[in-house]
Amino acid sequence: MAQAKSKAAASPDKKPVLLSGGNPQIAKGYGDAPVQAYIAAMPGWKSEVGRRLDQLIVQAVPNVQKAVKWNSPFYGMEGEGWFLGIHCFAKYIKVAFFRGLSLKPVPPVESRSKDTRYFHIHENDRFDEEQFVSWVKQASQLPGERM
Repeated sequence: MAQAKSKAAASPDKKPVLLSGGNPQIAKGYGDAPVQAYIAAMPGWKSEVGRRLDQLIVQAVPNVQKAVKWNSPFYGMEGEGWFLGIHCFAKYIKVAFFRGLSLKPVPPVESRSKDTRYFHIHENDRFDEEQFVSWVKQASQLPGERM
């Protein structure tokens, strides 16, 4: 049963399966293509926000590395690990800054992980793009997570 679900998610003519909370099931992969597949599969308003987040990240850090792991896009620096991840939930998008406690100002949502901080985006939020870009630039200069 799980095998059939996996094949359906990987089939190019089928839409990706949405996991609980609406997070797209995208096969693990490195580079821009799997991240763009994830963004395209984000449900409803989240896809447009996902495109904007990706665009802002690439503009802030032109040499950023991308991957999809554990059904979430990751952004990092070559040889330095991952500094940011994105995940869909039913009512919001969670942006994780893996060294968020070192950012100025510290992103608002705490994590069980000591260093990680989150930034949540809800459907009608107008997030501060300038602050987001500042966090991205800062995060890209810190040692990343090895995952």
